[in-house]
Amino acid sequence: MNERLRSALAQRGVPPEELATVCEVDPKTVTRWLGGRVPHARHRWSVAHHLKVDESFIWPETRHVVGQSPGNGAGLVATYPDRASVPREIWLSLLLESVTQIDVLVFSGTFFAQSNPRIATMLAQRAAAGVKVRLCFGDPQGRAVAIRGREEGIGDALAAKVRASLTYYRPLLGTPGCEIRLHDTTLYNSLFRYDNDLLVNPHVWGQPASANPLLHLQKDSGLGWFDGYASSFDAVWDSARPWTDDAEGAQSHARQD
Repeated sequence: MNERLRSALAQRGVPPEELATVCEVDPKTVTRWLGGRVPHARHRWSVAHHLKVDESFIWPETRHVVGQSPGNGAGLVATYPDRASVPREIWLSLLLESVTQIDVLVFSGTFFAQSNPRIATMLAQRAAAGVKVRLCFGDPQGRAVAIRGREEGIGDALAAKVRASLTYYRPLLGTPGCEIRLHDTTLYNSLFRYDNDLLVNPHVWGQPASANPLLHLQKDSGLGWFDGYASSFDAVWDSARPWTDDAEGAQSHARQD
């Protein structure tokens, strides 16, 4: 069964018969697609265009690496003009299908929770299934958040956004398999890793991350972009400190002299 296609149809309110008309095929053909058959390229494009999702999301087995020369291991699956252009179904499916690890590196990551109020429950469920969950937010009392807030022209509002975002993840404190840390590091990218898929959201000076492009990378056999970004997550994670929910919301991260 192609659950991603079925979900996309349900989310958009598109009946299979409508999709058959758009693609100029028999409704039974769409039924076979829902059953797992992979359409011809021209039909995959029509489906993706009509449902406004990436073809590689519905049929991940047809992914083609873009802009990769032999041996360079870039692993670039897709690009988006801004973070909001990434279909919600992709965020959800990558999270729900993760089996080994979920890593998130952001300053506030407010959208990550506000677009999915059940995010803490879903992460806890993945952790219970054996997934290692690591969430790393900016220290609202740190220099990096203060500098980034000034650069974006919002001042202390960024620190307030971090504190607001952390409240969504309070239920995860003490949950086996879940760790939350606070960093005081200059971020050049927000990172969202789900096993061998990595969403990289570059930061342009003075602009919120949401207004910047997003790269979807997939790990391959080469030492390409994926590995470089994954290593940068580990470096920041190693320098970050555990967050505990005290009265100030971030005091646990304060350095001890």
